Amino acid sequence: MTAPARREGIVSEISTLLGRGTTFEGKLTFEGTVRIDGKLKGTVFSDDVLIIGEGATVEADIDIGEIIIQGTLVGNVHAKRGIEVLAPGRVKGDLHTPSLQIEKGVIFEGRSFMEGIVAGAGGGTGGARPAPVATVAGTTPAKPEPAKPLK
Repeated sequence: MTAPARREGIVSEISTLLGRGTTFEGKLTFEGTVRIDGKLKGTVFSDDVLIIGEGATVEADIDIGEIIIQGTLVGNVHAKRGIEVLAPGRVKGDLHTPSLQIEKGVIFEGRSFMEGIVAGAGGGTGGARPAPVATVAGTTPAKPEPAKPLK
């Protein structure tokens, strides 16, 4: 059986399940929490939660409140609250969100944009621009060298 998404309380709140062996093509809109364990191709729109389970294959552009990805996603995601990509997840596409978590072991090909977290910064009169963030799963950012004492 597929391991449930790790978020406490989400599993018990799933209102719709597209199970293994299910294929859906078209536009999916919903309220509540939807889990996909089968195949979906098209577009997804909701202000709520989408879970792409381990073994699922989704080819879609997604506009969502929050998404948890454990399967394969090909497409761009705009999430209002957050994106979590859990192993053994695979994502090929751009991710736009104010909160992004990518677990070790995930494969991610694309760009990530952290939107909404720089609001009010810079003192400009316009709105905040998305700040591109390079994210590569399984790598450790270079550590800065310690400052050398002045002589």
